[in-house]
Amino acid sequence: MLLAIVSDTHLPRANRRLPERCVAQLRRSELILHAGDVSTAAALEDIARIGPPVKAVHGNVDEPALQRRLPAALELELDGVAIAMTHDAGPARGRLARMRARFPRAAVVIFGHSHIPLHEHDGHGFQIFNPGSPTERRRAPQHTMGLATVRDGRVALELVVV
Repeated sequence: MLLAIVSDTHLPRANRRLPERCVAQLRRSELILHAGDVSTAAALEDIARIGPPVKAVHGNVDEPALQRRLPAALELELDGVAIAMTHDAGPARGRLARMRARFPRAAVVIFGHSHIPLHEHDGHGFQIFNPGSPTERRRAPQHTMGLATVRDGRVALELVVV
């Protein structure tokens, strides 16, 4: 199963749109995971029209209607892998252990908020992953998103420059 992972798209804003390379990755995936800060319900619907189903959590800048519609955290079971998602995983110090404690069943926790890509492992099969942002890189050097391949109870994560 191929998952496309995005966060912090902050749409719409001026003439901003998802980069074509990002849209192509979203189209070829079987499921889109959005780790918050879509901004508006209309923007989430635009992402959903790309094709694959979308699972999302709300972020801190999402409009109130979207915050009411989306959960703050989500846990999914996909091909035998427990994947959790939240927008803000808190400060960098202690993040890996904190996410492990918050989501004890999860093999992976996906989050956003900082716009800075991150992929960390605990050495025992647990991972945290921030895909960065395909539209607003802030301090990150490039616009990015993530891909995850879930197969046979395992997940492989990849950061993609868009």
